[in-house]
Amino acid sequence: MATESALLERCESKCELCSATSPLQPFVVAPHTQITVDHAVMLCETCKTQIENPEATDPNHWRCLNDSMWSQTPAVQVVAWRQLKRLSESETWAHDLLDMMYLEDETKTWAEIGMDDDADKPLDVNGVELKKGDDVTIIKDLPIKGSSQVIKQGTVVRNINVSADDAKHIQGKVNGQAMYVIAEYCRKK
Repeated sequence: MATESALLERCESKCELCSATSPLQPFVVAPHTQITVDHAVMLCETCKTQIENPEATDPNHWRCLNDSMWSQTPAVQVVAWRQLKRLSESETWAHDLLDMMYLEDETKTWAEIGMDDDADKPLDVNGVELKKGDDVTIIKDLPIKGSSQVIKQGTVVRNINVSADDAKHIQGKVNGQAMYVIAEYCRKK
């Protein structure tokens, strides 16, 4: 509770991004996982929901970043930079703000690390994310390491698992044998 009190005091009971005074919640800034004063920001429900669900983003809501990007708090700067980076792909005003924003090297590294979320997900040949339980089709003949056998193009691998060790690999049974397959040589069914 002391951490949340310190965060509320820092933000003067206002959302650290849009300054809303509605109920606030602490939001841990990835890749950190613990709520601490240095690694969390206080957000209103609107900001938190749109950060967690990028498809639900209302670009006009984020015009508030014009002010919050100048915060002296690194965690706030990181969240503002990430939102501007996402928005800059479709909104010219966000691109302009991003060009003006300055981050210390350590803070910029923190911001960029969190933008690599897709790097931790296995993607098929078309860039579609593969998830546990999906069925995939092999797109080309693949030699099996340590064997003279080949997985033929068109082979279906059902009910795959995602490798915890390497995001480029999926696991499944091919011809009754459990093995790892490189995700980019598959197409989701």
